[in-house]
Amino acid sequence: MNKDNEVLATEPVVRLLFKLAIPTVIAQLVNLLYNMVDRVYVGRIPEVGTEALAGLGVTFPIVMLVAAFAGLAGMGGSSRAAIAMGKGDHEKAEKYMGNATTLLLIFSIVLTVVFQLTKNPILLMFGASEQTLPYASSYLTIYLIGTIFVQMALGLNTFITNQGFAKTSMTTVCIGAVLNIILDPIFIFGLGLGVQGAALATIISQAVSAVWVLRFLTGKKTHLKLRLKNMLPDIRIIGSILALGVSPFIMQSTESLIQLIFNTGMKNYGNDMYVAVMSILFSIMQVVWLPMQGFAQGAQPIISYNYGAGNLERVKKCFRTLFVTCMAFSLGIVLLVELFPGMFMGIFSDNQELIQLGMPALRVFMAGMCLMGAQTACQQTFLALGESLVSMFLALLRKVILLMPLALLLPFVTGWGVWGLFIAEPISDVIAVSTTVVMFAVRSRKLGL
Repeated sequence: MNKDNEVLATEPVVRLLFKLAIPTVIAQLVNLLYNMVDRVYVGRIPEVGTEALAGLGVTFPIVMLVAAFAGLAGMGGSSRAAIAMGKGDHEKAEKYMGNATTLLLIFSIVLTVVFQLTKNPILLMFGASEQTLPYASSYLTIYLIGTIFVQMALGLNTFITNQGFAKTSMTTVCIGAVLNIILDPIFIFGLGLGVQGAALATIISQAVSAVWVLRFLTGKKTHLKLRLKNMLPDIRIIGSILALGVSPFIMQSTESLIQLIFNTGMKNYGNDMYVAVMSILFSIMQVVWLPMQGFAQGAQPIISYNYGAGNLERVKKCFRTLFVTCMAFSLGIVLLVELFPGMFMGIFSDNQELIQLGMPALRVFMAGMCLMGAQTACQQTFLALGESLVSMFLALLRKVILLMPLALLLPFVTGWGVWGLFIAEPISDVIAVSTTVVMFAVRSRKLGL
């Protein structure tokens, strides 16, 4: 057992969790800026800001889908690798990382080709109008060129986190995000490139992050080294990665489908202004999700390693701390959104009509998110324990089984239009959280926790 792995097994759990989680949370907060900054700048392009923001909003389902494939290989592979490290099988852990890298390369090629060939029809299906399609298509054309950088940066960074190098993982995100924040105004306003400038800034930033990750994982400081021999496809290893990675993949890819349904609903029952509002609402939702995801990622190596090593007391203590912290955060941040919706809307646009339209919608849309701390803690713990089927079901429950049908039916059946879409979110959130907590209570007893 090397020194860093020994820390996962021996250091006081609460202190260790915060030591690993705080850099990861910071990374997710910076990543939040990464996701938001394009919209913040694009929404302020003179004269066409609202249309450009709506156009950028309809590209987000595709951007999320690209990230989902990175999670499929990265989260699945890194969780398997952490469990293997806990069992002392260092060689198998490196095979997981090598095969995950191969999957990321394959995904990059396929996604780039498919979306470049089909982007305009897909964007129209995702809610683009004649006015917003040029902005959406221009952004996506450039963004897709950098798919390989997105896959490498997002997918392989999880292997750095799950080895306990939380600060290094944080640096990966910070490098890209800070560079993106610097380049965005230069390209969008200084060079007059508009939405194309936003996309160019993003792929350059992701490329720098990808290089940073690859240099670390092939360097001397990493415990698991990326080696060419381990990149040779092994069907059993790949199958194991995909089985566990399918849960975070479903979580992210269904987010893409949800945004498709919401964007088209806003277009059909409302107009481009409502599509722009929806773009902002999804961004604000990330304010709740991403920091909790970051904290859960900090807990994951502790839970996976100690579960693999059979130290269940440390697993239980880590989960309890994770649960309480995530719940406190989700309750606190949603309370701020409910009290000051105009402040949050104003981050993305100075269009007063857009802000006034979005404020009541934001309050309703975000209401159920106050309970999402419990959902995050339980679902991510299932993932860390290797409980792929349970985690997959919970990922499907909230988005596919509940939210999608509600978002399709409520506006039509009730005649509420766009408000049926806004109300669908909190209803699905409350039902999903209740189910997840009950399932965790039952399943954890069977696991001896």
